[in-house]
Amino acid sequence: MSGSKRITYAVDFRVRGPGHADNKMLFSHHQRSNSEPVGRAIPRIARLMALAIRFDGLLRAEEFRDYAELARLGRVTRARMTQIMKLLNLAPDIQEQILFLPILKGLNERNLRSIVSKIDWNEQRRMFRKLAVVPRASHLVHAGRQPSPVLEQDVSK
Repeated sequence: MSGSKRITYAVDFRVRGPGHADNKMLFSHHQRSNSEPVGRAIPRIARLMALAIRFDGLLRAEEFRDYAELARLGRVTRARMTQIMKLLNLAPDIQEQILFLPILKGLNERNLRSIVSKIDWNEQRRMFRKLAVVPRASHLVHAGRQPSPVLEQDVSK
């Protein structure tokens, strides 16, 4: 760590119910940006992706030593922190899509683990297209969004 600078973050943990595999919410940010429509829920996977990106920046800036220190401060296991940080192994365009796609049934960190484990970004993209079935482009345009170019690509490659 550089210097004796101290950073404080507000972290909100919630129990999701008995038997839930992931019963702690890592980080809850209650502020909305001006461009975000009121009432639009941010998908959990998008929050985790943003959190991984933020934590990576803090680690690179040497604000924290390692994943273990982040896990202690976030009150999650080191294994869970590693699962979240592995989202950074996704191709950059997939990361971007995760941040901006609408809520998609079945798109969660657990279902992305098999994709994250692949080194080849083209293979990741093929696997992601199969997992992330997006509504028709007309629905996206109607909702004020543009269709995602990667999901619209030819899958035959």
